[in-house]
Amino acid sequence: MIELVLTAESANHVRFAISPLDETMGAMQTLLGVRGHPSHLPWLRESARKLGRLPIAELAAVMSARHYITDFLAPPPQDPATTAEVQLAEIRRTLPAQVALELAKVDSDLSALPEDPATARDLLADQLELAWTELVEPHWPRMRRLLVADIEERSRQLSEHGIAGMLADLHGRVRLSGDVLMIEMRERSRVRLDRRGLLLIPGVFAWPSVGVITMEPWQPALLYPARGVAELWARPSRPPAALSGVLGRTKAALLVALDRPASTKDLAASLGLAPGTVSEHLTALRAAGLLETARRGREVRYRRTELGDALLRA
Repeated sequence: MIELVLTAESANHVRFAISPLDETMGAMQTLLGVRGHPSHLPWLRESARKLGRLPIAELAAVMSARHYITDFLAPPPQDPATTAEVQLAEIRRTLPAQVALELAKVDSDLSALPEDPATARDLLADQLELAWTELVEPHWPRMRRLLVADIEERSRQLSEHGIAGMLADLHGRVRLSGDVLMIEMRERSRVRLDRRGLLLIPGVFAWPSVGVITMEPWQPALLYPARGVAELWARPSRPPAALSGVLGRTKAALLVALDRPASTKDLAASLGLAPGTVSEHLTALRAAGLLETARRGREVRYRRTELGDALLRA
């Protein structure tokens, strides 16, 4: 059991982020059979063919571990906008002593890794970058859209029901008892959270587990399975023929696709359309009162209005 003690200061610093490299490591573990969700089968069929051609044997050895696969290979992100490039740069700045400490804890055969921790770090960073580029990045717009939707829902729960309400259905192994967040795991530790608070990171490939980062110097973090993974690789629903006849196929497809808030870029990627085309149709749908927008940082996200929902139900 890992126990994270929430202080008054740390409870005010519970926040969410997205980690592209945690997704890459989860993808690797899924391909290697260490973890897996049946919904990932469409992705597995495509990615398994790629994996055999990638020169990433040393990274695969690390990812084959059952209990610990290092923290330095997925530095806790700062926020939902953190990129893989930022995380990779941080990996390459990790002190050799920290690398050696973490690799020594990995429960897998790492004999093929270079003995020098700095050399091993750089080799693993290069291989992780290749895995990200080939296995995850092509699908990232779709994956990120799901992760952002999870964060938006959890943030709503946090604002309306507090930490206890938000954590209530986070994962079956996670529960809040008083001011102690208890995570059922084979490790045993009790950590008093400091002013850095707790970072919550939803994951597409996290199921069925949760992950906890408590090792210094990293930001304390909890990784958990995101909502909606079962629908991630499903083909977009075809809009009703009658709706397509009224709105046109593209507008109707966009209206159907907006079950969750999404940006123009996300919608273009998921539907295989040019961003300019998507933007033009979204503007028309919004002018008709079928969509509304909300700004998140520098990104504008669209979602259906009640009128848009009613039109789909008609």
